[in-house]
Order: sequence, then structure tokens, then C-alpha cells
Amino acid sequence: MIPVSLQTLSNFAAGTLRGEGSRLVTNVSTDSRKITAGDVFVALVGDKFDAHDFIPQVAGAGAAAVVVSKINPAWGALPCAVIEVGDTLRALQDIAHGYRLHHNPLIIGLTGSNGKTSTKDLAAAVMAKKFQTRATLGNLNNHIGLPLTLLSLREGDQCCVTEMGMNHPGEIKVLAGIADADAGILTNVGMAHIEHMGTQDAIAWEKATLPAQVKRGGVVVLNANDKYTPVITRHCQATVSTAGVGCGDVIASNLRADGTGTTFTLDFSGEKVETRLPILGEHMVGNAALAACMGWRQGIAPSDIADALNHAKLTGGRVEPKVVDGVRFIDDSYNANPDSMIAGLRTLSTLGEETSRRVAVLGRMGELGPVAEAEHRRVGEYAGSLKLDAVFSVGGSEAAWITEASKAVPSEHFPDHAACATHLRGWLREGDVVLLKGSRSARMEQVLTHFSAS
Repeated sequence: MIPVSLQTLSNFAAGTLRGEGSRLVTNVSTDSRKITAGDVFVALVGDKFDAHDFIPQVAGAGAAAVVVSKINPAWGALPCAVIEVGDTLRALQDIAHGYRLHHNPLIIGLTGSNGKTSTKDLAAAVMAKKFQTRATLGNLNNHIGLPLTLLSLREGDQCCVTEMGMNHPGEIKVLAGIADADAGILTNVGMAHIEHMGTQDAIAWEKATLPAQVKRGGVVVLNANDKYTPVITRHCQATVSTAGVGCGDVIASNLRADGTGTTFTLDFSGEKVETRLPILGEHMVGNAALAACMGWRQGIAPSDIADALNHAKLTGGRVEPKVVDGVRFIDDSYNANPDSMIAGLRTLSTLGEETSRRVAVLGRMGELGPVAEAEHRRVGEYAGSLKLDAVFSVGGSEAAWITEASKAVPSEHFPDHAACATHLRGWLREGDVVLLKGSRSARMEQVLTHFSAS
């Protein structure tokens, strides 16, 4: 953070400050284990924890102030300032919003069903060509992570790319209100979180909240390949641009994929540049086009955009190549939904040499509700249609639906990661290519951990 007085933070939170208000602070944290001298600690309360229990420990570690919703007489006289608020989560969000306005960088909000984190990484790389840029760390994209991202903005930061996730109605509206974005990117509207949202139309309405809240004079970039883009455009007050593969204001075309990435042409309304994305999967090109379009609308030259994409890297666990004993694993284990599963399988089918065997090792996809069985079976059927050399599933009955439906290729279900890894250790050979993918709850990276240790 840029230095902010405790009184200013208290004002952001509409709190009552007890202590020296002129003291300047540069860090706000919600983790009692990581407090250092001069930090501000916000005591969040969850279903199974209450961080107020750690107030004496935090104060003893040298915190400048604690933000609390209740006072415990057992604390005695704390050696730090106290900011008392009605609700500490709301206070964290209000402090972040106040600091965002106080700092006033260019805020780019980003949401979508698939590719959020990858597009965030690509957009941050592009924006860094013109601005000192910060972005959401990892996947800290919820009602706590987003405020912490905004509060991480430092002196000199000119731009922040903020990822926004959701799985229930109304969550994007809260996040969009905190970020108060100057620009927005919507990657696409898919089936992720349909368990809580009910229908794909409801997902579209929720996701559209972000671009709709970008103010007049701002910029919104939508996916030219997404069927919901026309109706979402009608609800935007900001200037809307589109980007996609084969269509849009920024067009990606002439895709040439190989074992390390994809080369393609980006067309910026007539100005064309050859671009190389060193990331596996042709589906990543659509994400790159969205990032490129945002950079272009912010005044970055096409040649600089292409250079940024040429050197881009993604957050770990996303189509990340790892070689163990000559076997090439594609670690795409961070998360999954039906659309991203199918994209990953399509990528797998293009990899390797003539002698390579292509193997999918898949886990469950979460939050699919009443369509869970149908969607897992759809993924299995698609895997079977690709004529892969094997499809393996790991975990409970949901994952088993995948292999039950992929009978066009050799398939087998394993109860846990270790059992699967043991089978792979005896079955795989040098040169084979293995895709690891599943929802975060499936922890498919553990297959690789067991395989490497065996």
C-alpha cells in the first residue's frame, strides 16, 4: 500500500477509532500468522473460526491496529489502535474500495465461466507494456481475495487487473462494487456453477453484471464467439469491443499449433501482427485475443501486444508441461468444468509424436447439480470420440461416469490418486503424453506427486 493514516482507514470503514489516528500504515492483512510490525489486522469471522480469538497474539506481534466487530475485556489494554466496526468483512471490503479510490489506478475487472485466471495473466502481461501493473495473485478472486488484491497496490502502480469469481447469485455485483472498475473483460458464459445458478441464462445475467457496471467512458471487451455477447452488449453503458477467433474487432486467425504453443495472426481492424503464444491449447488463443483487445483499447501498440503475448506465462496448474522419467504430463489440475475439460482433451489429442500414447487422467467436475451425470458422461463420450490411447478417472462416482461413457477407448476408474499413479507407473512409457485435469476439489496434481515418488 501507499502510506495511509489509520484515521483514513477508519473513515473508509465507517469505524470508530481508538488510538493514534495519524500513524501511517502500508499493509492490511487477514492472516494472524503473517502479521509484522506496523500491519493492520482485520479479524474476520467464519462458520468455523473467529479471528478475534487471535487479537492478543496479533497485537503482541506489533500490529499498528486491529479491525474488530466486538471488544473482549479479557484482552486488557492492547498496545495498538483499535478500529471498531459493525461487520469486519464489510469493513475489509469498504477499506479496499476506499483505498482503490484513494490510489486511483486503472482498474480492469475480469470475469467469465472459463479462462479467467489465464486471461488475467495474459491481460496483465499486455498492460505491463504501458503501465506499471499489478494483478490478482493466483486465484484470490472472491469477496476476501479481491479486497486484498486492491490493498496490495503500491506506490507507482498504474493498473490492476482484478479477477472476479462467483458461484452464487449476486456475488459479482458485490465484487464489481468493491473494484469500481474502469474497464471490464468477460471471457465467456459456460456451465460452471450451474448447480447454484440454475440455468445458463442465469449465469449469463450474473456474469454480465460486471460489464454492465463499467461506467460510461470506460471500455468493455466481450467474446465475439460467445452467443450471449449481443444481449450483454445492450446492457453496457461503456464502449464495447469484441475479440475472438475468426471474428470481432480484434480477430485471431490462421492458428498453427505445435507441441509448445500456438502461432497465429492478430488483426486489429486492419493492422495485422504475427503472434506466438508459448502456452498449450488453441483455446488459449481466444483468451489472448481478449487481452490483446483490452490493451489495444488502452493505447498499446499491436506490436507491443504481440511481444507481451510472445513471452507470457500462466499461473501454475494451467496447461503446465512437466516431464517425469520421459513422460510428458500436462498439469491442468487447477480447476475444471465441462467446457474446459473438452478444450483440454482437444489439446491432448494434438500433442506428442507418432509413437506417443495420449492419455487422459480426469477427476470430477464440481457444482454441476442436476446436470452432473449428463455433463460427466458428455466429457467421457467426447474423450472416446478423440480415439485417445486411454482414459482414466480418479475418485468417486462422478469421475467414474467419465470412464463409463468413454468406452470407445481403453478406460479404467481408480478409487484414489495413489492407485492411479501406481497403474501409470507400470503402464506408461517414455514419450507418452498425459493430461491431468479435474475440479480443484479433485486435486488431480496428487496423481503426479505419487507418480514422481514411486
